[in-house]
Amino acid sequence: MTLRCLVTGASGYIGGRLVPELLAAGHRVRCLARTPAKLTHRPWAPDVEVARGDVTDAGSLRAALDGVDVAYYLVHALGGGPGFEEKDRRAARVFGEQARAAGTRRIVYLGGLTPAGVPERALSPHLRSRTEVGRALLGSGVPTAVLRAAVVIGSGSASFEMLRQLTERLPAMVTPSWVRTRVQPVAVRDVLHLLAGSARLPADVSRTFDVGGPDVVTYQDMMRRYATHARLRRRLVVPVPVLTPGLSSLWVGLVTPVPGDLARPLVESLRHEVVCSERDITDHVDPPPGGFLGLDEALRLALRRTAGPRSEPATPSEPLPSDPPWSGGSHYTDRREHAVDASQAALWRVIERIGGENGWYSAPLAWAVRGWLDTLAGGPGTRPARHPPGPPRVGDALDFWRVEALEPGRLLRLRAEMRLPGRAWLELVADRDKDGRTVYRQHATFHPRGLAGHAYWKAITPFHAWVFGGMARTITTTAQAEQE
Repeated sequence: MTLRCLVTGASGYIGGRLVPELLAAGHRVRCLARTPAKLTHRPWAPDVEVARGDVTDAGSLRAALDGVDVAYYLVHALGGGPGFEEKDRRAARVFGEQARAAGTRRIVYLGGLTPAGVPERALSPHLRSRTEVGRALLGSGVPTAVLRAAVVIGSGSASFEMLRQLTERLPAMVTPSWVRTRVQPVAVRDVLHLLAGSARLPADVSRTFDVGGPDVVTYQDMMRRYATHARLRRRLVVPVPVLTPGLSSLWVGLVTPVPGDLARPLVESLRHEVVCSERDITDHVDPPPGGFLGLDEALRLALRRTAGPRSEPATPSEPLPSDPPWSGGSHYTDRREHAVDASQAALWRVIERIGGENGWYSAPLAWAVRGWLDTLAGGPGTRPARHPPGPPRVGDALDFWRVEALEPGRLLRLRAEMRLPGRAWLELVADRDKDGRTVYRQHATFHPRGLAGHAYWKAITPFHAWVFGGMARTITTTAQAEQE
């Protein structure tokens, strides 16, 4: 049976990934957004209806909930500043009242897993607020499923990004004592499966469900296992008791790009053990195909693509272009763009000759030194300069680069095979702007591995104007000269 679903928070991490799951299940989807323009570039945008509104505005909710069977409540003022708890309570109350008035059959809410046996007043403000929201929705008179999860493993998830950034940037760290807290992480793929399946729960089911993967680990264990899958050296973790949650959040904000107002509620939530006390959800929703993913497989999927040109993910664990700029793994970029007084074909002829005997159009001594250093490090710096000869093809070697993608006449993307503390790409594009003029675009991307990778990029950044800037200028001037 096709259900009509309303998704709030569709521009967020979970909501943006849930929409295609619901569409794939055959449901009709309407998204509530304060700024509908944020959804226009999503690949699923043409397949959904978008309603402008806010969960605190009863009038806009009344219109958005009209004719809806299942309403997904996926908003939360994480890092929302002073008064966020009262704002969350009021929004949940208004949402429940309007859902009941509209005749909505079910509400589904994703909240936070709370520790068993800990009084609510002792919880962090973040977890306490999520508990109160769940209680308000359960008391709305509409059958409600409150799914409670701890650390969600997937690129873009705030809790996962904090784990990623801490582990990648600090080979040795003095940490707060909460790194020894036991948690039960869950793959984002499995969370989405259960959320989508909850749309069909029987009408008499209205309760909370604990959601977690098969592994119960400490935060310290997660950091070390992340390091293994990210091919980092084993991390030395030394917990100390003097770092309070408040000081810890400042520390996280200092050493990672995760915003401090987001890090604080995440850190405070780790004061207590968060482990599932029941797994009743599987009595009503079938487990994901192949079962729930263990931590290692969830980490592997989350790390499958973390840099390079980003597109829509093959799995929900991978990055989305709409994810926050601090998510998806650290990556550095150098972008150059020049208008070219030549045809696109003339520009492409210059681009496709790059490498080998033609060189790299800038700083020949610098490129030669880089090749010698790569040879000394055991890299491919000494292999034949260009093999095979002629126009490049996908898979060809260009010095210590490999052709990864090719659109003849437009795009050449190279992946570095030199010895680096990370991964690097160089993309050269012959394009046209909206007025039909030829434009050269050059984009270098580096995804560092560990602290050495960050240090490497910082060390070579002063030379970029000489190497990458010179390359862009020479390519464009050569194309213009050949055009004449």
